[in-house]
Amino acid sequence: MSRSRDIKSFLIDLAVYGVLVVAYFILVLQFFGGWLTDLFHNHRLGYAIVAIMLMVTQAAGLEVIAHFVLKLVRPKKP
Repeated sequence: MSRSRDIKSFLIDLAVYGVLVVAYFILVLQFFGGWLTDLFHNHRLGYAIVAIMLMVTQAAGLEVIAHFVLKLVRPKKP
């Protein structure tokens, strides 16, 4: 029974991550695409710093959201 619960949690986590990553990717490209392209061509160091900050922000945000989703999905232990 624990194994099926773990698989269910993993699949839900995977689905949430997938949707959020795609949404984040589209939003970043939509709102910052032109600016990031300009930064890439003219200021490589600035681009590298901003890209790393975007990746860290994405990872932290996904972890927080996934934690709360899994907390809602997992049944409480008696």
